[in-house]
Amino acid sequence: MNLVDFLFPSCALFLDFDGTLVDIAPQPDEVLVPSGLSPALESLQHSLGGAVAIISGRPIEQVDAYLAPLRLPSAGVHGAERRDASGEITLLSTYSLERVEEVVQALAARHPDLRIEIKRGSIALHYRQAPQLEAECIAAMEAAVAQSPGVTLLRGKMVAEAKPGGASKGLAIEAFMKEAPFAGRSPVFIGDDITDEVGFATVQRMHGMGVKVGAGTSVAWQRLPSPADCRLQLQAAAAALAAKAAS
Repeated sequence: MNLVDFLFPSCALFLDFDGTLVDIAPQPDEVLVPSGLSPALESLQHSLGGAVAIISGRPIEQVDAYLAPLRLPSAGVHGAERRDASGEITLLSTYSLERVEEVVQALAARHPDLRIEIKRGSIALHYRQAPQLEAECIAAMEAAVAQSPGVTLLRGKMVAEAKPGGASKGLAIEAFMKEAPFAGRSPVFIGDDITDEVGFATVQRMHGMGVKVGAGTSVAWQRLPSPADCRLQLQAAAAALAAKAAS
C-alpha cells in the first residue's frame, strides 16, 4: 500500500510507537528514533489540522522524551493515561498489582534475562532475551492476574502485561474521536502488534482504516512491511500533503 493514496486532509491519524514508528529493540529503553521522524510527524500534524496522536503501551512521558521537542496528543499504557489536544490529561482508575509484582519479581530472580517494566497501573514482563521462557512467563502472569481484581492480561511481542481492565487502545481512539480536532474525521490507525488489533477494529468500525506493520495475521485492511517503510511512507505523505496545501 501507499500512504500517500490514503491520507487526506480530512483524516485523523493514530500511530503506535514501538514496532511502528521505531524498530523493536532488544530492550525497551534501547530504541533509536531516526532524525527525520519528529519533523515528519510535526508536518503531518499541521496538514491534518492537529489530528495526529500516538497510541502506545509506553507511558506518555517516555513517548514525549523520544519525540522531543514535539508533543503530540497521546494515549499511554494502552489507554490508561491520555493527553488530549489541549494538553489535559485523563487517568483511568488503577487496581492493585501487588500479587503480579510478587510473581514477576520471583520469576526474574530465577531468570535474570527477564525484564520487568513497572508503569502507572500496569506491569510488563519482557522475555525477548529468553524466548524459551514464554510458556512459563504467560502461565505465571495468568495466575497472578486471576488473583488481581480489575486487572487483565495483555500479550504482545515477547511481552505479557497486566493492565487495568478498562484500558485499551480502541477505547483511547474512541475518546479522541469525540473531541476536537479529531471529531468528524476519518480515522487511520497504524500499528504492529497484537495489542493494536482492537485499535484496527475500532477505526474500521468507524469507517476508517487499520494498517498493520510487519507480518502476522491481522484484522487490519492494509499492511506495510516494516517500521522503516512506515517511516518513509509517512515522510512521503507529509511532503505530499504539505505540497497540496501550498498549491
